[in-house]
Parts: sequence; structure tokens; C-alpha cells
Amino acid sequence: MKEFTLEVCADSVESVLAAERGGASRIELCQNLVIGGTTPSPCLFREIRNYSDIRIHILIRPRYGDFCYSDYEFAMMQEEIQMFRELGAQGVVIGILKPNGTLNIGQLKTLMEKARGMSVTLHRAFDVCADPFEAMEQAIDLGFSTILTSGQKNNCLEGAGLLRQLVEQSRGRIQIQAGAGVDADAIETLYRQTGIRAYHLSGKTALNSEMKYRKEGVSMGLPEIGEFEILRTDEEKVREARRVLEQLGSGNREER
Repeated sequence: MKEFTLEVCADSVESVLAAERGGASRIELCQNLVIGGTTPSPCLFREIRNYSDIRIHILIRPRYGDFCYSDYEFAMMQEEIQMFRELGAQGVVIGILKPNGTLNIGQLKTLMEKARGMSVTLHRAFDVCADPFEAMEQAIDLGFSTILTSGQKNNCLEGAGLLRQLVEQSRGRIQIQAGAGVDADAIETLYRQTGIRAYHLSGKTALNSEMKYRKEGVSMGLPEIGEFEILRTDEEKVREARRVLEQLGSGNREER
């Protein structure tokens, strides 16, 4: 069977275990997935390791928002990579830009040194950089293993044209991993259009809170996000995606 990667982005023990049962290859571990993800706590990582030895890549992102970081934030990122390396994480997921929309090569070199011996993914900071082809070549030179990208669109299917160009121009020198809007149907379509073999999804579903008493008119966060919905990875959504990959890999579905 052709080799595919199915990475699930998860921010809880429950989601990690559901992803593993569904057939995930690895986990991108974060917290606060509802705002795009931030660096998880070491306690979350250790708790997962009490129940699972699935491969884990850690998102290193100190806050919500852009990818141009202060000296304080950069210092935190270095320390976090070192910490998770010592805890036994197999990879990290990073990205830093300059104000002009180019990769911050100097800071990324420092983070790559901190992550020596780990797999390193350039995250979707790539999707808001000025020149994706220049950024890809720089990522290759820096030693990144993977670029996680939607093809510089909000949805990977909308970005299929650029994704295909990246796959062709990378010539196997770096893994191009599709993210944003990935599910079983999108994988089948995108594979035929681009040949991409690495996919990143959350597979999330909204669960109703166990709270019975619900105070009206008081918000603990963003007002547009319900206080009584919990987002978790849906095991069956992951399983459906894995099933499509297995069928594509075995040649049971028509390829592009």
C-alpha cells in the first residue's frame, strides 16, 4: 500500500484517544483549538502518555494572532521546544514571519537547533507568507520535514492549484501536508487533483456540556462561541478518512 499520513490536531486527552482509535498516524497536540491552537501544557502531554504512545508533534505557538513574535515570546518558544524534547515528543510544529511576510530565517534557525533530532513542521504561517515558493525553498534549506498548508486559502480544496504546484516543485524534498477543511471527501478529491499523501484534520464535533444550570448573559470568552459546547475529535470522522486513504493506497479507487 502507498504510504499516507493522517495527522489529527487535538487539544484534549479524549480527542487524542478518539483519533488513535480512528486510525490516526500521529497527533498535532495543541490547546485552544477553537482559536487555531496554542502551545499545550506539559501536563496535558504527560496525561496523554499515561494512556497512549501515539506519535505526537507539539504546536509551538505562544498566542492567538499573527506570527511575528516579541523577544519575550521567542524566548518562551525556545524553552518550550527544549521542554517537550526532554519529555519525549517526536516533533514540533513552528512558524515565524517577519513584518514583510517572509520567513524569519534567523529565529527559525535558532528553533531548528533547539529541535535537533525531532521532526519539524512549518505550520500555516506559510499560508500568510508573501511568496510560497520562496518560503518552501527556505524551509527545505532550514531542514523542515513538512509544510502544513491549505494552499494559501481558507480551505484546502480552494487552494488545490497551489498545493499541486508545491508538490511538483518540491520534487519530494519536503512533505506537503494539506490542512483546513480536510475530511474523507476532501481527501479523495484532493488526492486526485494534487497527489498529496499527507493530511491534517481535527475531525471535531460539538458535544453538549454536562452543565445543567446555565447562567444567562455571562460570557467566559468570545461571545460568539457557546459556553456549553465542547469540541472533541470524532472517532468515526477519523476512521472514515483512514478508510479513504487505505482504499486509495490499495488502488481500489480510481487515481488522478
